[in-house]
Amino acid sequence: MDPIETIALTVAYGAEPAVTHLTWTVRRGEFWAVAGPNGSGKTTLLKAALGLLSVMSGEVRLFGVPSARFNEWRRIGYLPQFVGLPFPRFPATVREVVALGRLAVLRFPRLLRREDHAAVLLALETMGLHDVAERPIGELSGGQRQRVLLARAIVNEPELLLLDEPSAALDPDSRETFYRLLQQWHRERETTIVMVTHDSATAGRYADHLLYLDRAPVFMGTFDEFCHSSDMERRFGAHAQHLICHRHDKPGEDVT
Repeated sequence: MDPIETIALTVAYGAEPAVTHLTWTVRRGEFWAVAGPNGSGKTTLLKAALGLLSVMSGEVRLFGVPSARFNEWRRIGYLPQFVGLPFPRFPATVREVVALGRLAVLRFPRLLRREDHAAVLLALETMGLHDVAERPIGELSGGQRQRVLLARAIVNEPELLLLDEPSAALDPDSRETFYRLLQQWHRERETTIVMVTHDSATAGRYADHLLYLDRAPVFMGTFDEFCHSSDMERRFGAHAQHLICHRHDKPGEDVT
């Protein structure tokens, strides 16, 4: 079954619709960027998919199951939008923060087993964090902290990874490293990824599909289809379309 399917989805805050009439399918192994202006419904869409917001009309399905009844959360990893957590005072090591991703899906009593510790180690190594595993998370740089949170999101090796503005608080070098690690994980594991971003031009270097929202869907399809769409050229202008489609410098597969 498809990881995400929305059918005529409308979600509102109060009486004001934030996403309207969205019918959209994310198939296995695809990497979607969800872009649009501020207030366009990007984060609302993710929260509705996760059952964190009520649906006004329509439906969201996760792996063929209505989101309200979905309970296989190990299959989904989620990296929420950065909200300025008090990292300098947060009393946990990098390893402990990543392990929270395993604990969250365990039944009581929530005790880590040998395979859980092995999964935590793999996530740390994948994100290049093994050397700082025992350091308090508050001692890390912003880029390292975001990699810790991504490691927590992938520690269960999810089939679907949902990311909400994952690079918004990163400097350019950290952002590039983060995206390359994400791309490597996607290619090696064929994980389905949906990434909300304000930076559609950068996202096009890594994602292969684009959903552009402005409450209602404006475009959905591959980046190549967007780049060759005369309708999108008329809507955005040739210059803005070119910036989004500036993909000839896509990075290689290896992370350095």
